[in-house]
Order: sequence, then C-alpha cells, then structure tokens
Amino acid sequence: MDVPSDEPTEPTGAEPVPLVEPADGVPPVVADASSLRRAAEALAGATGPVAVDTERASGYRYSQRAYLVQLRREGAGTVLVDPIALGGRLDPLVQALDGTEWVLHAASQDLPCLAELGLRPSALFDTELAGRLAGFERVALGTLVERLLGYRLEKGHGAADWSRRPLPADWLNYAALDVELLVELRDVLEQELKRQGKLEWALEEFEAARLAPLPRPRAEPWRRTSGIHRIRNPRQLAAVRALWEARDALARERDIAPGRVLPDAALVDAAVRGPADEAALLALPVFRGRAQRRMVGVWLGALQRAAALPKSELPEPSQQHDGPPPANRWADKDPAAAARLAAARTALTAVAEANNLPVENLLLPDLVRRTCWQPPADVSPEGVAAALREGGARTWQITLTADVLSEALTPSPEP
Repeated sequence: MDVPSDEPTEPTGAEPVPLVEPADGVPPVVADASSLRRAAEALAGATGPVAVDTERASGYRYSQRAYLVQLRREGAGTVLVDPIALGGRLDPLVQALDGTEWVLHAASQDLPCLAELGLRPSALFDTELAGRLAGFERVALGTLVERLLGYRLEKGHGAADWSRRPLPADWLNYAALDVELLVELRDVLEQELKRQGKLEWALEEFEAARLAPLPRPRAEPWRRTSGIHRIRNPRQLAAVRALWEARDALARERDIAPGRVLPDAALVDAAVRGPADEAALLALPVFRGRAQRRMVGVWLGALQRAAALPKSELPEPSQQHDGPPPANRWADKDPAAAARLAAARTALTAVAEANNLPVENLLLPDLVRRTCWQPPADVSPEGVAAALREGGARTWQITLTADVLSEALTPSPEP
C-alpha cells in the first residue's frame, strides 16, 4: 500500500500552453443596471463555485476600492463588472452570489474592497493559501496555473491604473484570464490537499480568512516613510510627520496615491535639510518641479509647524510597541526570553519541515514572539494550547505546535 507523501505533486515537464485570451472571448463590461440584472441572473442560474477577482489602482489612487470585479461560474461564463459606472450599487450581484463558494487567489487582498461593495462570501477557497499549505515554494497565480494545469497566463497589467476609463481591450483580456482557470486550479489544489491529509487544515484557514476583521489603522503610519531610518533627531522626525500628514490630507482629498503627490524621499530630504524659507525649499530636488512650486506654501507651512513644536510634543526616536521589543534585543533585555524564543523557533522549524509547510503558516511569528516573551502561567501543553487559541491560532496549528512550544517554554532545571 502506498503511503501519501507530503511533497506536492511534481509537474509533468510538458511545455506549458500559452493562454492569451479567454476561451469564450472577452465579455462586454457590465456598466448599467439592466446589464447587471442579466449578469446576476446568469450567475444565479449557474452551478459550482464562483471564481472572483478584482482590479484596484494601487500606486495611482488613495483609495483601495475595486475598479473592476471579475467573476466566472460554470454555465454563466465570465462576467466583468464596472462598480464605478454602477455607483457601487451591486445588489443584484449580492443576491446572486449569496450562499455560493468563492474562489480567490490571495483573498485577503480582495475581500476588503469587495466588502465595500456589499459582497461577502458565504464560503471561501483561497488558491494562494492552498498552495502554501500544500508545500509549493512559489504560489503566484501564474506559477500555480502553469505547474498544475499546464497553461501560461498572459501577464502585464496587474499594476496598471485601473481607474482609467475606458479600460483598454488588452487590460480587459488580462482581467478575464485571471478568473478563466481559477475554479479548475481550486479543484486540483483540493485534491492535492486531500492527498497530503491537509484539507481540514486548509478549510480552517479559509474560514479564518473569510471572517478576518479589517486591519486596524496603524498608530503612527508616518513612521513607515521610506528612508526614515536615516533620522534619529526628534525635531527632524516631527518634520517628517508634519509633511506626511499634509501630504496624506491632500492625497485623500484628491484620491491620489500619496507617493504621486510627493515622494517619500522628498519628505525625508526636506526634514533633514530644514529649509528656512520658500527659496531654500524650492532649491531642493523634487520641490523645483512645477507641481511642487504650486504647493510650496503647504510644505513650508508643515515644516514651520514642526519647527515651532515644544519639546514635549516631539515624537519619540522610535515607535512605542504594545508587544515585545524587537527580537534582536532580547538577549540584552531578557536572556531567558531569548532562550525560549530560540528553542521555539528551532522546534517549530522542525515541525514545519516535517509537514512541508512554511513556518509562518504553521504559526504566526508575532504570536510566537508574544508567547515566548510572556509565557502563560501554565506552560503545560494544555496551558499553551489555551494561550495559542486565545491568540487566534487554529485547531490544526495548536495540535501540531502545543507540545513542542510547551517544551520550549518550560524552564530548564537548575544544574
């Protein structure tokens, strides 16, 4: 009797077939209420899971709204919906998809903008997450389709400005191809997960992704400005913060990506140089441009506000965290915690390798750090399991990790 292997199925080695257009052609974009009703009726009368994808305009727009929604279901074919033309009113589609299983790739990227449109799945299958749990090292949609289905998808427009209207024909072709084989990929991955005995793990992960709340806003998002690591002076940090906040307000008002209003490098440069007047500011790279000359009063005003702040209102050199400090400081701050973390990482890596899983999917690194920094009072397997469950770990993760974490957290006996 053959024992199922945890190693993912190997590809056949055949040359992949280029898939340059959908089998049924690119459908017209649904952009009015009557077309939406007809599309919804077709989807409601079709069968099986629904492949779903969205196109946003990240890098061009401030918002993360969906500018195109792609759907495909057996019996209905592919549907391309323009939510902007429809004013975001997709009620017929919401009703048509109620109770269906959605198939998405990297669902966490698409679910928030779909929820803005009232679209929420009753059940979910995430092909990217399935690929990770099945042990595939590369889980991009095109890579999985090529390896498991033998087709090479058309590429090239994922980072385009999807707020553009009308959408070019080749962009729509690309968008339709993203859902062309998604259900077929789902079916192959489901069989692979069954073969490896991991399907129940995946179903737990899919449900957790489906029910995940929206990420909380960062306490100090300006600290993520690229290049800010060069600055330690609190007054200069205040200048970065003031410029970032001024830029963010403009970007939000105009619905433009902040980096297109003013690049991060310009914020940091102005904060470091501290120009005293308009002439000095306009002499800096980037600020010499026509667009920035028109906004010079905004940027100079932000710098002047930062310069006038009392010391008590200046930002701390580093962000305050509600969790443990960075792991590279543990050895100095708490050697025992550092030893626990090292033991836990070694043990979890071994478990992940034994089950052909990425260690970050076995257990979230942040949960591992928090548990090692401040272990539960009861470090027995049962106590650790309870702490992991409270931290959001799924049943399958707890089953695989509670024993080894308990051992890592148990103090070594005194010599």
